[in-house]
Amino acid sequence: MVSKPPAGDPVQDAPQVAPPQHAAAGLPAVAHTLKAAHAQMGVRRTARTLLKVNQKDGFDCPGCAWPEGDKRHVAEFCENGAKAVAEEATLRRVTPDFFAAHPVTDLAARSGYWLGQQGRITQPMYLPEGADRYEAVTWERAFAIIAEELGALSSPDEALFYTSGRTSNEAAFLLQLFAREFGTNNLPDCSNMCHESSGSALNETIGIGKGSVSLEDLHQADLIIVAGQNPGTNHPRMLSALEKAKAAGARIISVNPLPEAGLEKFRNPQTPQGMLKGAALTDLFLQIRIGGDQALFRLLNKLILETRGAVDEGFVREHTHGFEEFAAAARAADWDETLAATGLGRDEIERALEMVLDSRRTIVCWAMGLTQHKHSVPTIREVVNLLLLRGAIGRPGAGVCPVRGHSNVQGDRTMGIFERPAPAFLDALDKEFGIVSPRHHGFDVVRSIQALRDGEAKVFFAMGGNFVAATPDTEVTEAAMRRARLTVHVSTKLNRSHAVTGRRALILPTLGRTDKDVQRGGKQFVTVEDSMSLVHASRGNLPPASPHLLSEPAIVARMARAVLGAASATPWEEFEKDYATIRDRIARVVPGFEDFNARLAAHPGGFALPHAPRDERRFPTATGKANFTAAPVEYPRVPQGRLLLQTLRSHDQYNTTIYGLDDRYRGIKGGRRVVLVHPEDAAELGLADGAYTDLVSEWTDGSERRAPGFRVVHYPTARGCAAAYYPETNVLVPLESTADVSNTPASKSVVVRLEQSPTA
Repeated sequence: MVSKPPAGDPVQDAPQVAPPQHAAAGLPAVAHTLKAAHAQMGVRRTARTLLKVNQKDGFDCPGCAWPEGDKRHVAEFCENGAKAVAEEATLRRVTPDFFAAHPVTDLAARSGYWLGQQGRITQPMYLPEGADRYEAVTWERAFAIIAEELGALSSPDEALFYTSGRTSNEAAFLLQLFAREFGTNNLPDCSNMCHESSGSALNETIGIGKGSVSLEDLHQADLIIVAGQNPGTNHPRMLSALEKAKAAGARIISVNPLPEAGLEKFRNPQTPQGMLKGAALTDLFLQIRIGGDQALFRLLNKLILETRGAVDEGFVREHTHGFEEFAAAARAADWDETLAATGLGRDEIERALEMVLDSRRTIVCWAMGLTQHKHSVPTIREVVNLLLLRGAIGRPGAGVCPVRGHSNVQGDRTMGIFERPAPAFLDALDKEFGIVSPRHHGFDVVRSIQALRDGEAKVFFAMGGNFVAATPDTEVTEAAMRRARLTVHVSTKLNRSHAVTGRRALILPTLGRTDKDVQRGGKQFVTVEDSMSLVHASRGNLPPASPHLLSEPAIVARMARAVLGAASATPWEEFEKDYATIRDRIARVVPGFEDFNARLAAHPGGFALPHAPRDERRFPTATGKANFTAAPVEYPRVPQGRLLLQTLRSHDQYNTTIYGLDDRYRGIKGGRRVVLVHPEDAAELGLADGAYTDLVSEWTDGSERRAPGFRVVHYPTARGCAAAYYPETNVLVPLESTADVSNTPASKSVVVRLEQSPTA
């Protein structure tokens, strides 16, 4: 039976703590999935909806971007994916009466969990200047307000158009087209906060900012290195691929500061054997200190160079550039410095080397644990160096695998959501639409916040997401948002960003992935691109949550008509009527999408985009070859009495969406304000298990930021390291603390001290 949303925020003052678990999924995952789904959707709607998730004739899960094979399971979803679907397909509703009963100050005092549990937003809502609560507004009036504010700007660059990874290819293409026809490249997106470092490193080294492997490659690998990633919570369906690879003989090295249940053992709920016994996954666990990954891979590269016959000399000679400079830097790697940087033992590194040398087909997977440090880009370059040495790119069963965390974040970038677009893309866009796109670069996420803070930007438009909860330096970010003249959020549900507004604010409710989309041209579908560059259709099957909702493409098209008016020759009305016409234009602008509609019809499971390094060992870099790189080894230095904090997700969480207050695999129940600290570090700091502490970050300019009232949990982290959940700890990450080159917030390496808290 469907349950009602919580009337008040649950108390989180005294979370219960048990030992961490050592296996993921299994019967508990099935039970939690059904409980969450039934609470939001009821029994019949649960069956109707979940059986369409990730099916060829169904809809793409709004969760992670992990791909599906050609042969699909009946239940092609994971626990967290089912929770994401349940919260979108919920029967709970947020009506204008709700907003009348809850002023913005009340919403701002609520937790993200409480806000998200209220249900689907049913009508466009408007917060007039000086008002204390949102009121219902017509779509026509909403678009007129946007046109009024954009028209009053002194420059198009005073507007920001943010995109979340859930946005479809069609909507993303229209949004970037509108922004550029309007006159700006201010197109920040969630990739700026996650895999921007991956794209920066891969574009430089192999010529394309995407992974080079397929699902079949994982199944064929000899060795899979999983670094800085927790697939058991963040990409659970990846565990099935790792299980299959293990069954075929692959070995797995896990590199992470925390032991994670999903990489220890996977109890596959799809098979009796998996449920009863499970499959051990990790063969070697390297419990690395936060930020020590570059040093580890640099030393491995030195040792490969020193091993006779270990370098694929033919590949290096024919396909790479910069080997001599790289080799000189690698040979200078120092054992003592590496052991200090990584916290590993010499025997562990030597064992990892043996496994690398025994493997002809090696894949390295990674996520935020590698991408959110000051030195993330050189770290990922060093990963590429290892694979180049072994000739492990463009070979079946081998390559780079940055695992994306949002269902179409990669596709949005492919569609042109980028503040620094390639000239060739803009040339093609201008030729197709007869416009003149701006050529100067726009603002990424961090620069957008700074622009709002400094008065350089005045209108903020978000296509999905929860911007203020996802971004760093919470107090600075929220103050910056409140300086805007207008904030606009295209959303399905309530979140923190709706309570942190500009002088005026709009909430534009949209169709979700699960919703049936019918336009004047008939029933529509959208497309997405997964983490391995496969493009496929997504078709919702449920009646929309309200007759007042518009689809994302319709919202962009109507906004464009209101703002650009008769001066625009772009057929916005046609695009809204029939999304196939959008795809026809994508086919003429974006390489790899030729005959887009025809290929979707011919391949119901989707088609793969071209990838020159993978497909033909061709590397479209500045040198025309894959580039070795040589950067100084960096790792965080932490003063005495301090710890290095990484922010992370709980198992009851997807990005900033909080499904519940538990973290089952880590043994946490009923609260999120916990900090995981190694018992020996805690003893040195005089912090008992169960004590309460304030987390105080220290930045290089002497400034401090405080997150109060965290329960200390003694936990088997790497020594000198700590962990706590975001978005609660985003307040600790300085806006200026970013990765070199990519400008990604360095949320995985925050120097903190722990001060006794009065909270109990």
